[in-house]
Amino acid sequence: MATIDIYNLSGAKAGTMELAEEVFGAVNEDLLWEAITHYRASARAGTHATKNRWRVSGSGKKLWKQKGTGRARIGSIRSPLWRHGGTVHGPQPRSYDYAFPKKKLLGALRSALASKFADGKLMVVESFDVKEPKTKLFREALDKLKVEGTTLLVDISTAENKNLELGSRNIDGLELVRANEVHPYHIMRYTHVVFARPALEKLQDSLKKSATRRQHEAEPVEEEKKKPARRLRKTKAEVA
Repeated sequence: MATIDIYNLSGAKAGTMELAEEVFGAVNEDLLWEAITHYRASARAGTHATKNRWRVSGSGKKLWKQKGTGRARIGSIRSPLWRHGGTVHGPQPRSYDYAFPKKKLLGALRSALASKFADGKLMVVESFDVKEPKTKLFREALDKLKVEGTTLLVDISTAENKNLELGSRNIDGLELVRANEVHPYHIMRYTHVVFARPALEKLQDSLKKSATRRQHEAEPVEEEKKKPARRLRKTKAEVA
């Protein structure tokens, strides 16, 4: 079973933590791609729109009579064939969201964590115990942890830790999320992922239970003992 070191905000090692093989054992790249694609699709606004011939401005009067002028027949100045006319089959407001099974999402989350751990970009701290809501102090703590580049912070609850929220929100390239809201997209988007120990323990237990449940569901059910086949009646020829 793999282990990971735990640090405090001073950069000193505070212990180790065992990682579950069911969560950090393997990476499913295809499933990870599906989850990220779904997240980005559901985040689209879908407010694009074009005007058809009934929405553009202009009179609907017939410009000239149908026959006898030698010109092409025309019914309206708002025709798509004309400049400033309507658009044919243009995009209209729609939702890009679609259903994504929860089991696949949890599997993608396990793959994202395993990928970050394999790359050495996953870090665990004992807690985000920030004494003052100052950006400078929290920036110094990240420097002591040797965290460079974009960073994702995952805490057990952001509402209860106001100092952390206020001290980290002004740092460019840093995002703070709760453990029950973290998504594979968040983990793969940022270079480093820093977990608070309670947050990782809670998330690992939840993912481990879902993985164990999935394995039990995938196990084949024992076939029932086959009943003895009925003895067919003898034909008249066999009796004779």
